[in-house]
Amino acid sequence: MSNDDEPSTLAWTARRIARHARWIRTEGLRRLVEEDRLNPVDRAGTAWTKLRWRRRHGVPPGQAMPVYLVGLQRSGTNMLVRGLEAAGEFEVHNENDRRVFHRFQLRNDAVLTAVVRRSRHAYVLIKPLCDSHRVDELLALPGVAPGRAIWAWRDVDDRARSEVAKFGDANLRALATIADGTIGRRWQGQRLDADTYELVHGFDYRTMDRYTAAALFWYVRNSLYFRLGLDRRDDVLLSSYDALIADPAGQVRRLCDFLGLAYRPELSAHIAPRAPRRQPLPIDPAVRTLCDDLTVRLTGGTPVPATPPRQVDTDRCAPVPVERTDHG
Repeated sequence: MSNDDEPSTLAWTARRIARHARWIRTEGLRRLVEEDRLNPVDRAGTAWTKLRWRRRHGVPPGQAMPVYLVGLQRSGTNMLVRGLEAAGEFEVHNENDRRVFHRFQLRNDAVLTAVVRRSRHAYVLIKPLCDSHRVDELLALPGVAPGRAIWAWRDVDDRARSEVAKFGDANLRALATIADGTIGRRWQGQRLDADTYELVHGFDYRTMDRYTAAALFWYVRNSLYFRLGLDRRDDVLLSSYDALIADPAGQVRRLCDFLGLAYRPELSAHIAPRAPRRQPLPIDPAVRTLCDDLTVRLTGGTPVPATPPRQVDTDRCAPVPVERTDHG
């Protein structure tokens, strides 16, 4: 990201404060503390576990496997991180770790490579959600051990509801800037092909509601899993949030098998098994069709067409004045 595309430090800080205030108001302080790992007792316990593991089993520098947890924000990635972060084998760099990230985006590849190479853990787990469109490039980074990637996805309605609760209209603003050409080099507009640009241009963001925008953004970002050919790679695992909460032990065991890690119950003990609760949102029918088709594909059903039909008259779409988007 260029400096021209970044909001000022003051604007960035104000936006984060407003976001956290909204999150506390809608979800409660306890949820914020849990999600951002703000409990000092938990953090100290995790640090001690990792120190003890390094003393007993530490690997030589340069041998750690990088593991990239990617996908879309509000897709249950924190749930995956929480179990692995408690394991001594993992050195974890979440997206608020300033050693690796700047405003939730990865710093340059040299910084990332250096962090992975000097680790004495078996795995270095990195969660570059804003850089998910680069996961194929990250897996090809020279100078580090061959890595793995996990693409996490969640039901479109559940994800849209969670997105709007925490980030408000961020997805709507991002799509509008893609449509009017002001997105610049910001992550939301990276590696979009011509068909996706055409699709995004086909909607009127002056009338679109936040939930429909969150659903359309879900479609745009999760489509990258197929457009980048990740579904054909042995070093990328597709992970469903619904499957994880329905069968925590089975899904975490599947993840461990993928990473070459011996499964143990404590890795999934923090997840209470439950059935997904479907609460459909009033999403625009054209966007709903796109998302339903992609859901079928993500669940292993009939593939969606390579070029989705345009559902909205482009004559209705005009440039929309919007502020610059952020991490959401």
